[in-house]
This record gives sequence, C-alpha cells and structure tokens, in this order.
Amino acid sequence: MMKRKIIPADILAYEKYAAERAQFRKNAVAAKKNRRIEVGPFVTFYFENYDTMWLQVQEMLHIEKGGEAQLSDELEAYNPLIPQGDELIATLMIEIDDPKRRDRELYRLAGIEETTYIAVNQERIPGVPTEYDERTTPDGKTSSVHWVRFKFIPEQIEKLKMPSVEAVLGLAHPAYSHMAVIMPDVRAELAKDLAS
Repeated sequence: MMKRKIIPADILAYEKYAAERAQFRKNAVAAKKNRRIEVGPFVTFYFENYDTMWLQVQEMLHIEKGGEAQLSDELEAYNPLIPQGDELIATLMIEIDDPKRRDRELYRLAGIEETTYIAVNQERIPGVPTEYDERTTPDGKTSSVHWVRFKFIPEQIEKLKMPSVEAVLGLAHPAYSHMAVIMPDVRAELAKDLAS
C-alpha cells in the first residue's frame, strides 16, 4: 500500500539526514526524471508524491533547523500535496532565467493555474489550484510557482494506465496555450499515484 501521509515517525533525525543528504538528493534526481513534464517554452510540471514531499520536509528541517517546533508546520504544508489515490498533484513552475522577461511574462500569465488540464482520450480533466493563498497579486502578476490538483474518476484512471490511449498535459491560457504528450515512462510512473 502506497503511503499517503507523512507522520513524525517518518522523519529522520537532523544528524542522520545530514549524513545521508547527498545520497537522498542524488536518488531524488533519478526518481523525479519521470515525474517532470515540460509544456511549451518555459512551463514545467513536477508531479509530487510521498517521496518528493518527504524529501521537501526533510530539506526544510535541514535548512531552517527548526526541529520539532517546525515539523508540524511542514507536515501541514506538504501533506496536502501527496496524491490520495484518485488524483495527481503537480507543482507548476514558470522557469525564465532573465528577470525582466520573467517579470513581463508573469503579468501576462495571470490566472494560468486555472487553465491546466490533462486530456485522456480527448476527455479533459481540469487542474484545480490547491488551497494555498492567492497566487496572483492584486495588480495582476502571477507567481512563478503554483500547485495544481487533477481529480480522476475510476474510468479515467483505467484509461490513463492504457498505453494505447492518448494522454496529454496542457495549458489553455490565452497567452500560453501549449500541450505535451505524456510519454509512456512518465505515465507508468504517474500511474503509481493512482489506485486501480
């Protein structure tokens, strides 16, 4: 059974994690390879799971050194980003190195998190922004990081697991309408997040 929640007992002591941190991070790079999809010229989706969120919590504790006092806040922040068997959850990142161009594009892309979808056999499953704070400023500038949840019904899960059925990840924003085929290796990895 796949773990769907990080509990305090899952967390390594600071010293143990520090000693093994390089190896954990190296393993994560390999594991995340098939959890990453580029859509268009500068948007990348990173699909989260228990392992990616566990590493994120460990990293936050390692960097901020808040110990047990910090742990409950981190679990509260990151546990909701672990898929619960009928969904995929992705971090959407707008990745533009040039600060001036990035600033300009973030104004053009207000509301982009509302336009994500996964299409399975041309049936669209809309992405819904997670329950985090508003990610667009009052003057219309969006954040470069969003979290999006794709909820599936059992029939859609079965279709996603069938290699013969086309699956596409897309954005339908007026200023950024792009899509990418979800490749077989990525589909196989993401299928692990979905219960049959």
